Amino acid sequence: MKEGIITNIQHFSLEDGPGIRTVIFFKGCPFRCKWCANPETQKFHPELGWSKGSCLKCGSCVKQLYKYNISLKNEEVNWGDKSGRVGSIPSSDEVELACPTKSLHIIGKKYKVSELIDILIEQKPFFDDTGGLTLSGGEPLAQPEFAEALLKKAHENGIRTAIETTSYAEWDVVEGIARHIDYYMTDIKAIDSELHEKWTGLPNQRLLINIEKLLKEFPKVHFRIRTPVIPGVNDNPEAIIAIGRFLKPYENRDNLEWELLKYHRLGVPKYEALHREYPMGKVELTQEKFSELKSVASFVFKSIV
Repeated sequence: MKEGIITNIQHFSLEDGPGIRTVIFFKGCPFRCKWCANPETQKFHPELGWSKGSCLKCGSCVKQLYKYNISLKNEEVNWGDKSGRVGSIPSSDEVELACPTKSLHIIGKKYKVSELIDILIEQKPFFDDTGGLTLSGGEPLAQPEFAEALLKKAHENGIRTAIETTSYAEWDVVEGIARHIDYYMTDIKAIDSELHEKWTGLPNQRLLINIEKLLKEFPKVHFRIRTPVIPGVNDNPEAIIAIGRFLKPYENRDNLEWELLKYHRLGVPKYEALHREYPMGKVELTQEKFSELKSVASFVFKSIV
């Protein structure tokens, strides 16, 4: 039975595809976007997290999990060595017993396809009329066999499917997943591959080729191309126009949209919980500049949302 590592299952989402969605967040991503809002989904293995606001500083975790080098210093729970390396981590059961407020917690849990399908069927009466299942992350394509098996089983149970993905994988993986997708959301962050690699850790040729193939070979799938507008990265007319020109040949499709997403800092507390520094510092994107860039995009591509 296939298993996958999941960080979170979010019910009643209105932001991850049409209608009401149950969103399953996959753990693990090949990219390291410096503005990533879900850093807890980047690594492929379970890890420790700590929520400062709910911590009582009671020291229970230090006493019960001493063999894992948990410590309480300067009013903060710490783990790992000075380089940030973490060896073995406690089990979920150990952490649950050691932390009465669940401030200290394990991020990443293994699920079987059947377990997630049971959860989805239970939620189906709430989302069935308008929405369905969305795979997000992290990167669902990084756990391809599990993702495809889950999507296929969802379709067999009459559940509409969506995915939020970078489209960064071998074509046979992308194609296999797309066969079981009704609503496909994918990013184009920049056309310039060197710029893309500088800010995300990987070049973009593979994902751009995959997106073009998807648009040509899956005419019945609804596509939403999304561009996060990031200060100092692509917050200029040239970068936005380049993406619009890439999409221009497909703009007459009724089931293709392009969405610009305004940069936000909602992920900052998650970096703090993981004892990581937020790579983007304190940069901001004004609403005025974002609106101007949306206007630029609308001149290049008609289906802007």
